[in-house]
Amino acid sequence: MKKSLSFILFILFIFISCEKEQDPYLIGPTNIGMLTKDVKINKLDSVFAQDSIVRQVNDDDLYRKNNEIGIYDRQGKKLLLLEPVQAFDSTSTVGFIQVLDPRFKTAKGLSTASTFKDIFENYNISRIENTLSAAVIFIDDLNAYVTIDKKQLPAELRYDTQTRIQASQIPDDAKIKYFMIDWD
Repeated sequence: MKKSLSFILFILFIFISCEKEQDPYLIGPTNIGMLTKDVKINKLDSVFAQDSIVRQVNDDDLYRKNNEIGIYDRQGKKLLLLEPVQAFDSTSTVGFIQVLDPRFKTAKGLSTASTFKDIFENYNISRIENTLSAAVIFIDDLNAYVTIDKKQLPAELRYDTQTRIQASQIPDDAKIKYFMIDWD
């Protein structure tokens, strides 16, 4: 009797210690908190049960190419902007996410409040694209990219879309403008 009770307590201890609560703000390559790459749009209510979900609907839906879904906390602060893989299909999964709230962070601390130095020191940058108004930095480890406004870059890069931007040309203190996750 004593051995079986000890065995049951041991198993219970293992079970309890192995169970870890999911961080609702942790960004990984296939999840953002409880939202995973496989969650269907029609199941978002259960994932964001403590938050508000706002589907962008208006009279011009016939002319729209996507249907963005805003996630807000109970205080009305916008947390995420989601876009399904297949527009207007409730059985589609989420394909694209814009992270808006700085509470959402990667395991290495990258968030919307981070700087280029945080990216450079913690992640492998796969490429940097030069657009009209931003440098787009791709981080394949996270299935993510961030943009840095060209106003924060040296003057010779601000109005030139042809020059290839190197990581060494981006100031360490350049702030992230947009933080995007691409699961598509």
